[in-house]
Amino acid sequence: MKKRALAAVVASGVVGALALGVSGLVDISARSGHWPITYWVLHTAMRRSVETHAAHLEAPPLDEPGLVLRGAGHYATGCAPCHGGPGDHERPIPLSMSPESPFLPRRVERWTPEQLFWIVRNGVKFTAMPAWAAPERDDEVWTLVAFLLRLPQMTRKEYDALTGLEDFGLEHLEKPLATALANCARCHGRDGEGRGTGAFPRLTGQHREYLLAALNSYAHGTRASGIMQPAVAGLDEPTRRALAEHYAEAGPWRAPRRAVSRGGGDAQRGRAIAHEGVPRRNVPACVHCHGPAAAANNPLFPRLAGQDEAYLVAQLELWSEGIRGGTAWAVVMNEVARDLEPDEIRDVAAWFASQPAE
Repeated sequence: MKKRALAAVVASGVVGALALGVSGLVDISARSGHWPITYWVLHTAMRRSVETHAAHLEAPPLDEPGLVLRGAGHYATGCAPCHGGPGDHERPIPLSMSPESPFLPRRVERWTPEQLFWIVRNGVKFTAMPAWAAPERDDEVWTLVAFLLRLPQMTRKEYDALTGLEDFGLEHLEKPLATALANCARCHGRDGEGRGTGAFPRLTGQHREYLLAALNSYAHGTRASGIMQPAVAGLDEPTRRALAEHYAEAGPWRAPRRAVSRGGGDAQRGRAIAHEGVPRRNVPACVHCHGPAAAANNPLFPRLAGQDEAYLVAQLELWSEGIRGGTAWAVVMNEVARDLEPDEIRDVAAWFASQPAE
């Protein structure tokens, strides 16, 4: 009898709550805020959920400068408008949200790296915090975590240097190209050289057809990236074409030859792979598609000579995992990279990085 009475009370409560919601009398205005008990319940549930779901994660090493730099540009454009940066005052729009968007320079240290990863990757319901646009790109999420871990101790000068908040001297160009190039320069540098850390690819002197195909792949969602997809999604076709033309016509970079690999690869072994492939595993020679000889290149295949070693390793690893998409040729690279051993990836990347660009 008591169980029936309890069930009736619960059912009445549910029906009453539904009726109240349907009536339209509940004030859902962000201006009305939450009752203290509501805020406590929501925040406690969020923290417990993050702690539970992040418990099985283990952060990789996050102190590599390229990781921090790669996360910085995305933070400046995608996160800082709500979460602020060093030296910022808390801004009126985030303060008008319900719940308020946290000011991260003072809040990051409350979370572990694994918990930050889970929040960035999955977002938070009932807030303005979105999930990562490319959930398969855990490598990108960790770059943002690497940056966040540095944020509480960062000075404004360091923040501006990392995020590329500077005058790029693009005033002579017409909008929207100038605006788009300023955003590109945060990561790829004003000269398109990739800022010299291996975090970003060099764009100068690349095939215009390849650059346009890459931009279109990001815009159409066929190449996964939580950093590049949002950056390109708002650009129309003429602007994407103008960007490809700009970097293609900037001239090739002049990468110095490196006698010693920065990533532990053996460039001499890599040369054999690049020129001969790995016949016993049916891996073709890389140079037939990627040069260095420009005549060997289909314009939809990127030039690799002089590209940064760390970037090449990262891309080959994505290909081998079946994550790196793009044009209709993506299936070819998925098969090739899948048959390369990790040390072979490092070796061939070291060789291409040691070659002067044409």
